[in-house]
Amino acid sequence: MRVGVGLLVVWLLVVVLAAVFQRQLIHLPDTSAPSPPPDVEVVELRTDDGLTLVSWFLAAEAEPVSTVLVAPGNAGNRELRLPLARGLVARGHAVLLLEHRGYGGNPGSPSEAGLHADAAAARAHLDARPDVDPDRIVYLGESLGSAVAAGLSVEAPAAAVVLRSPFPSLVEVGRHHYRFLPVGTLLRDRYPTAEHLAAVDAPVLVIAGDADSIVPFDLSREVADGADAQLEVVRGADHNDRALLDGDRYLDAVDDFVRRAVGEDLTN
Repeated sequence: MRVGVGLLVVWLLVVVLAAVFQRQLIHLPDTSAPSPPPDVEVVELRTDDGLTLVSWFLAAEAEPVSTVLVAPGNAGNRELRLPLARGLVARGHAVLLLEHRGYGGNPGSPSEAGLHADAAAARAHLDARPDVDPDRIVYLGESLGSAVAAGLSVEAPAAAVVLRSPFPSLVEVGRHHYRFLPVGTLLRDRYPTAEHLAAVDAPVLVIAGDADSIVPFDLSREVADGADAQLEVVRGADHNDRALLDGDRYLDAVDDFVRRAVGEDLTN
């Protein structure tokens, strides 16, 4: 009896701690401010709730095929995404590496509502740039950023949407990793990717590794099936493998998909 009561008390304590610190478990920012390399334009994004966020823009060498707004995953900072951006630039695209609040030296603390406001500020910045064609803006969301990209697509439609390692909602991921917790009840920020995609008309590409230990491949496939999206499977790739950061197969798939979406001649 005492053992049972003791286990219950421990479980309740874990539940309380998970509820209180859930955003710290979800978001793992590198808070240091990286130095911009020479090929980067430092830009400032101003959010509706009064924050100024530093992000990086990389221009294409010629008239860009598209401008890709990258909504990052839950860890690291913009420096980690430079290989992705440079790979897309090498294929003819301009790139805005969005840096969220609380990441990379930016003020604020991340939350679902906050990240959505950050993405909206990034889209507003692109819309105001004379070197960006608003009809050729593409969203690329990484993991948690897939939900951000999908949500932005509802309010500010894009020419195409690319989702890398997406999940239907964060509830499913939480249940997979924390089977002993009432995740559906506790979770405040739910990041409902599939719900957002139901209202998106743009073509969607889902890219996922079939060895993903963080977002199970079946969850990404569920997103693709529900959105009638093109699915690109990177065999043997785990969530944080280079193949899903800047691998040639990944980047070539994005380039091919985006060119088709914007009507670009693939022979160019």
